[in-house]
Amino acid sequence: MGQQADIGIAGLGLMGRNLALNVERNGFSVAGFDIDEKKRGSFVHDTAGKQISTSSSLREFIASLKSPKRILMMVPAGKVVDSLISDLKPHLASGDILIDGGNTHFADTERRMKSLEPAGILYIGTGVSGGEEGALLGPSIMPGGSPKAWPAVKPILQAIAAKLPDGAPCCEWVGVGGAGHYVKMVHNGIEYGDMQLICEAYQIMHQLLGMEADEMHEVFKRWNEGVLNSYLIEITRDILAYKDVDGKPLVDKILDTAGQKGTGKWASVSSLDLGIPLTLISEAVYARCLSAIKDERVEASKSLRGPGTRFSGDRQGFVNDLEKALYASKIVSYAQGFSLMRAAAEEFRWDLDYGGISKLWRAGCIIRSVFLGKIKEAFDKNPKLRNLLLDPFFKNKIESSQESWRRVVATAITHGVWAPAFSAALAYYDGYRNSRLPANLLQAQRDYFGAHQYERVDKPRGEFFHTNWTGRGGDTASTVYAV
Repeated sequence: MGQQADIGIAGLGLMGRNLALNVERNGFSVAGFDIDEKKRGSFVHDTAGKQISTSSSLREFIASLKSPKRILMMVPAGKVVDSLISDLKPHLASGDILIDGGNTHFADTERRMKSLEPAGILYIGTGVSGGEEGALLGPSIMPGGSPKAWPAVKPILQAIAAKLPDGAPCCEWVGVGGAGHYVKMVHNGIEYGDMQLICEAYQIMHQLLGMEADEMHEVFKRWNEGVLNSYLIEITRDILAYKDVDGKPLVDKILDTAGQKGTGKWASVSSLDLGIPLTLISEAVYARCLSAIKDERVEASKSLRGPGTRFSGDRQGFVNDLEKALYASKIVSYAQGFSLMRAAAEEFRWDLDYGGISKLWRAGCIIRSVFLGKIKEAFDKNPKLRNLLLDPFFKNKIESSQESWRRVVATAITHGVWAPAFSAALAYYDGYRNSRLPANLLQAQRDYFGAHQYERVDKPRGEFFHTNWTGRGGDTASTVYAV
């Protein structure tokens, strides 16, 4: 390819390669670069005959791009991104654009954008969800960063993004600074929650109801045809039907230890920093941590005992309860995720469009589902909605599911079946709907041992009091502060 390319992609692993093919298929020319010679060779082979070039050096790579130069970095998050930016920067001019398409922590995106501003280099941190298939056929894309960069990359990013039935792209500007990567972080946290809830439903059916993979396959197949229709339910259906070479379910042969790359943990940490309860997603993160200590669990199983798991009730009726419990818990997961984004927007002064964000997730990404359409409707009706549980549609869904939800959680606990995400979802709901929590006693305890003061129900908010509980503490109180 003799002419200069519309966009460069640095990092030609599976995601970078597939995004390059996606960009070229949508009418844009691409230049590729990777420090790994084998990846470059494979890329050359896979892109033969296409409007895609491959460079063997950064200098050659950058020279092959039109100005302003648009470079999509598809390398592992962290120090590798900083190193690549350091290598690219001397070859870039004011107005050139760097795009980080990895799972980067939003604070790193903020830092990098500010560090490049003096040189006039524009920076975008964008979440890209959909895995290798999404990268090739159309992912969900969540860009944020330097607003001046958006017009120059919008045509390309929206062309390669997944499309809704009306043709709208699942790609729109999210906000300044680290907003795009923050929204992607919350997306991944919700993904953790969705996956854990599905796994607990599987565990309940398998351990409590004694269902085999083929029978559970039929359940998930039915669920995917109703209100739970989603990509994750769909692939669970397919996984349960997949047979190993001996004709037995492959899922039964997979070791029960889960990995993670950190985005779920980041969401949990951010929720603690902002003081927003993200209990279900955090339980999903800890569930993966617990799964990882396999040897310790095996040893514990030899000495620690619980109740029997034999179920004697109406099995089909309980599966119907489980469907409702899964839906209700899913509502809580998304309610917590969107509450976290709202708190972050207030903290970092981002102007987030929550209905628009749910639209970005309707196709292409891992959590895509019909459920997200209802979330968009909720925020379209009330952009200032504080919590999804307060929306009439979701409120009615919770109420109609509540009896089944409680029955599932109670039955699982009674029979010793592990269901932390289901339990956390119900606990959050009961806490959120309760006008009086036992924090009055907690504050009394804090004041007793540390003179941390308390507010009174019969006095205006913001007025603090201290009691000399023992008669020996005196009247001096600690400074009132909140983390």
